[in-house]
Amino acid sequence: CHFYILHSPSKNKYYIGYTCDGLVSRLEKHNMHHKGYTGQARDWVLAYSEEYATKTEAYAREREVKGWKSRSRVLRLIQGD
Repeated sequence: CHFYILHSPSKNKYYIGYTCDGLVSRLEKHNMHHKGYTGQARDWVLAYSEEYATKTEAYAREREVKGWKSRSRVLRLIQGD
């Protein structure tokens, strides 16, 4: 499973999520007629990811990062700071 962060250059927005289905297929779904938050753009690119052994661990990391509620902190994570 993976925790991931997507970036839409056209909207300058980030999306935080997790998947156990594979990153490539999940990214494709986000860029195709997806409803919800990622439906507002079609140019999502993978900005960051971490691999986890279980769904529970990946979900916990997603909740942790979403809990930051800080764009600057997310950017520091992406940049490796």
